[in-house]
Order: sequence, then structure tokens, then C-alpha cells
Amino acid sequence: MTKKRLLFLQVIIWSYFITHVVASENFKDVYFANNAIQEEGSVTRIINTFFQFQNSSNIEVSEQKYFLNDSKVKTFLSDAIAPVIQSTTVTSAYELDVLFDQSLDRASSEETNNYVVNNSINSPTTAVLDAINAALVHLTFANNFPNGKNCQLTVNNIKDLSGNAIVNATATFIYIVPYTTQQYDVVIDEIMADPTPVVALPNNEWIELRNTSATAINLKGWKIGDLNSISGAMPNFILQPDSFVIICTGSAVATMVPFGKTIAVSAFPSLDNDADQLSLISAEGKIIHAVSYSIAWFQNELKKAGGWTLEMIDTRNPCSGISNWKASTDLRGGSPGSKNATQAINPDQSAPKLLRAYAVDNITVTLVFDEPLDSLKAAVVAGYSISDGIGLPVTAVAVSPIFDKVNLRLSTPLATSKIYTITTSAITDCVGNAISSKNTARVGISQIADSLDIVINEILFNPPPTGSDYVEIYNRSNKVIDLRQTYIANRSSNGTISSITQISKENYLFFPQDFMVLTPDVTYVKATYINQNPNAFIAINLPSFNDDKGNTLILNAQGNIVDELAYSDKWHFKLLDNAEGVALERIDYNATTQYADNWHSAATSVGYGTPTYKNSQYHMNNGVKGDIKLSPEIVSPDNDGQDDFATLEYNFPEPGYVATITIFDAVGRPVRYLQRNALCGTKGSFKWDGLGEKNQSLVIGVYIVYTTIFNLQGKTKQFKIPLVLARRN
Repeated sequence: MTKKRLLFLQVIIWSYFITHVVASENFKDVYFANNAIQEEGSVTRIINTFFQFQNSSNIEVSEQKYFLNDSKVKTFLSDAIAPVIQSTTVTSAYELDVLFDQSLDRASSEETNNYVVNNSINSPTTAVLDAINAALVHLTFANNFPNGKNCQLTVNNIKDLSGNAIVNATATFIYIVPYTTQQYDVVIDEIMADPTPVVALPNNEWIELRNTSATAINLKGWKIGDLNSISGAMPNFILQPDSFVIICTGSAVATMVPFGKTIAVSAFPSLDNDADQLSLISAEGKIIHAVSYSIAWFQNELKKAGGWTLEMIDTRNPCSGISNWKASTDLRGGSPGSKNATQAINPDQSAPKLLRAYAVDNITVTLVFDEPLDSLKAAVVAGYSISDGIGLPVTAVAVSPIFDKVNLRLSTPLATSKIYTITTSAITDCVGNAISSKNTARVGISQIADSLDIVINEILFNPPPTGSDYVEIYNRSNKVIDLRQTYIANRSSNGTISSITQISKENYLFFPQDFMVLTPDVTYVKATYINQNPNAFIAINLPSFNDDKGNTLILNAQGNIVDELAYSDKWHFKLLDNAEGVALERIDYNATTQYADNWHSAATSVGYGTPTYKNSQYHMNNGVKGDIKLSPEIVSPDNDGQDDFATLEYNFPEPGYVATITIFDAVGRPVRYLQRNALCGTKGSFKWDGLGEKNQSLVIGVYIVYTTIFNLQGKTKQFKIPLVLARRN
């Protein structure tokens, strides 16, 4: 451009500034404009220094001629705003990055005295403006930041490129010493799984976390999982020692924040009301705490219906399950964001117990314990020994996230139809209690139950209003049967099999000659009846059983009937005033199930039920050959479990015999027609309960059991057997 043309352009620009800028008394802009115009450079640079046009058509350049079109011209707006601190990031124990909202003047930004940190940290030793991002300054200090304590940075005299300076700008930051979070440093200590009906808390599902360690822990990247899903990652959040935070879905944050510090996570798991397994997972993918809760943990019939939280009683005892959890006593329904209402000293002083074991295949065995274990000690193979030459396993691995199971890998395969014993030692629970006497379990290769391998042995179908049904089964075979492959059912009114229920959702071995009790309320049955094996219970929602009569069936994995009982309340002892709460017991495992004389009311002396052990009325057919035998010789029908009835056992060389049995008193009068023309098998029995024909009580004394048998071939025989009817004082 020639000097003449440059001068012409200056005249135009100055004319505009005299008219608009000076008139507005913005003399500072006039000063900068004059300096810019005096500089050598392109016309484009000069114009852009002073004018902002609405679009690119405001200037035309053609054949070295420059025209200002008839366009709107805006005045140049100078920068009068000081920089603002956008963020601070701790990069080490003594280094801090400070990000501003605009580019900085290098000289002032690298002056160390312009920065001061409290807590005796003072000014940095160096301040370096980033080589790429002119809004970022790297500070290095001589003193380390205090761990887990809020620090405040104060900034003064830092200028932007226009010379605007910061005055007393502040920002806070916190430094956390790098720490490998250990198991149980943070625990799930409160669970709102069923918020309705609302008591006084918002209608939201949530959990509460508590930091039980002495170190502040950043929850950034942590997640919550259940059996079906895992949440999104938690945001940057410092959980201080002995403090709490509520975790919930984003839509619940607004209503939960008033109760305490709250974190939202995406895909927050849907908490099941009856039972669920929750896991707290660190950013590194480590299980920090897991809880497998159930509705029984409420230990309160009213509160388990909803609206109340489950609270951990003692957070120093994070693994004890139901013994360390119960319903909140806070009148709001829970205590989110604060100390649990139920908090108390509740140490775990019980040794872990080995409950059972099962074989996944012939070289893999899983052990099931009653509480979580120390996963490192559980992984020591020397802590396990298997009988019959198997010896030590090759590997042992505690199963996450609960760590109450251990998988063993064997070097020698298990043999079919053989039962082994596993012994454990040197294993501790999560608080250090060592396993002691309950340290053995049986294991074997399981098989599917066939017909009458399992029999129904005892049934309580008419419990008190506050009680619960139960069914006891007995393994009369020589097989190890997996109850996960076995089902219980009833029949509908039209006779079809219905309400089929899997006995166990986990592998559960049922060994030969063992008893197992199925009930929806294990606590009730254990508290009401004597039980000799508290581990022989499975909590299960049984099919419904009518109080007067009904059906119960055992099915195998193929849906085949293993055993079936069509019971009746008329099978109870006739002199019982009230059969409510009285179980029916099978007299002989090997006798026919569907036979009234093979069932009797449980004895008074045992509390009217014998769940988990041999029936009070048990009497096995001794297999008398070719004759009839009566036992016992003295009967006392008072339902005390001692000789309450007489059993007439028969054994004939061939089928087809018909029997008539009459009871006579000492003077020859018939008092009971026990059987009339009853068709007999080759072997069987009949029962007399000591009552008369109208189910009345008879006087004590001597009675005669008179039996006549015959068959179609004309063979006949009579038996007269005396019996004493007595009463106990």
C-alpha cells in the first residue's frame, strides 16, 4: 500500500473514532487506536484492530482498492475483566495446577509471590506458565500439602494479556495421600430396599456408605453392584474418616440431599425387597464390601413390610450377617447421612463354621461357610484335607464378593457312589476368629432321585396362626442327592400337579439316611420344636397345605414323582383335643406312604414334632416270616411317644390273603373291629391306637387281638394274641 492510500484510510478511521469513540469519552480506546494505526502492516490487520463488522461483506478488496461498504460498524470493545480461577488440580503432594479462564501475562503469572497457600504451605518455589495452554500455571511448593485437609489458594496481581490483574482470588483444594483401599475400609451400613409404605423418608431406594478407616478416601470411579447389574461410576468425592454418604439414582438426589451428603450414580441397582446381594466395588475393580441381605434381617414383622431401612449395628463387625443387622429404630424409618439409630458395640466373637460342601464335578469341590472368610487365609491349600487318599487340594480360592465359599481344585478325581470327608484348619473369618470344632463336611458325586429314594417323613399342615408349615423328607436310598435337582409340589382342586417349587436354588447335597426340613420360617420351627440338627433346614416358600386334607409331592429334575402323600387330619390320634401345631409322623420309612396306619401324631413328650431327627412314633417292620406278630405287649395310648399304639405285623408266603381283626376285652366282648376283610399283601402291618369302636378311651386291663386270615384257595388261620392296655401315672 502506498503512503497516500494509508493516509486516506487513517483519515476515514479517525473520522469514525472522533465521531463515536471520543464522543463516548472512551479516551483509552482512542489512545490504543492511534498506536495501532501508526504501526506498519496490512490494511486488514489495521481494520480488524478497531472494527467489528457484521459479516465479511463489510470490506471489499479489489485491485488494491479498499472500500468500506454501507454497513453497520461496531466500536472496538476493550478487555477490562480480570482473569478468574476456573479449577485447581493436585498433581502430587507438593504440586498444584491452576487453570484460569483466559490467557495470562507470562511475567506476572510466573511470579511466585503472587500465590499463597494456607496451612503453612506459603508461596510456591516455582510457578511455570504452560507452554501450550497460556491459561494454565504449574505451581511447585517446598512443603507438602496436609493429607485430607482443605487448603486455600489465594492469588493476587496475576494479569491477562490486556493488563487486567487479579485481586484476592481464592480457590480450595484437598490432597489425599495415595492409598490402596483395603477390604472393609468403606462399608455399606444402611439399606433402603423397600421405601413404601412411606414412614417419613422420601420414596426412594438408596444405600449409605461409611468410611471405617482412618484415611480420607476418594470414591471417584467406585460402583455399586447387585446380582443383576453394576451402576455407573461415582464422581469425584472425598469420604472423610468416620463419615457417611448416601448413594442413589440421579432423580432421588434432590430429596435426599437434605439428609446428608449425597452422590448420584447412573444405573443405580434396583434393590429387591426380599433378598439381594450388594457389592461395593473400588475404581480398581476390588470388592471392598458385600452384603447378602434378606427380609429376615429386619427381625421385625411390622418393619419388614416396607418404609424402614436395614441398619448395620456395629461397622467394625462387617461380615456377621443377620446377627449384626436389624430394622432401624429411627422414627423417620431410617437415618440417612448420619450415625445409625441401632449403632452399638456388637463384636463378632464366633468362629466360622463349615456348613456343607458339594462337588461341582469330580475334581472341583465347593465349601460353604456360615460367614465371610479372610480371603487370603482361605486361599492356603494346607488348610484343607480330603479323606480316602485325596489329600490336599491343588488350589483354593475364596469366592467373591461375599467370600463365604471356597472352591477347591483336586489332583485326584472323586469316585462315584463314595462319600468323602473334608476337614479344614487355620481358616479365619474377616475379623480373625479361627475355625474350631465345626470344621468338617461330607461330599460326594450327586445323583438324581428316583422313585422312593426320598420319602415324605413328617408334615405339619395345621400350624398355629402365628406358626408355619413344615415338611420333613428322608433319604432312604444309598445315593447322594442334590436338592437343587429336586422339587416339592401339591395338587390343585382338579388333581393336577401345581405350585412346583425348587427345594434349593444352590447345590445342596442330601446324604443317605439323613433328614431335611423344608419350611418358610426356619426361626419359628427351631423355636417351637426340638431339633437335633440346626443345619438340616432349608428356607423355602412351600406350596399351600390345607388344614384338613391335601397333597404334597416330591419331584425329581425330570418331573417324575419320587414320593406323594395325600394326608388327612383324621389320621391324627383320636383323643387329641386340638391337632393344631401337631405334626403327622411316618411310622416306617419302608412301608407304603399312602397308608393311614403308617402315620401317627407326633408324641406329646417331644412337643408334637421331631424335625431333623427320627420320628417319635417310628417303628420299623422287622420282617416277621410267615406269621403274625404283635408289639409291644403293653400299650399306653397317651401320645407320650412311649408305646402309644400296638402294631400287628404280618408276613405271608404269597399275596391274596384277607384279614379280619377284632379286639376283645377280658370277658370276651368285642370293643373294636380293627379290620373287616382287609386285603393283605405278602408283608405289612395294622395299627391299634388303644381306643374303642367309637374312639372312646377303654379301661385298663387285658385285651385279646383276634385275627382271622383266609385266601381264595381255602387256606385259613386264626391268631389270638393277648395285649395289656395300661395308663401311666
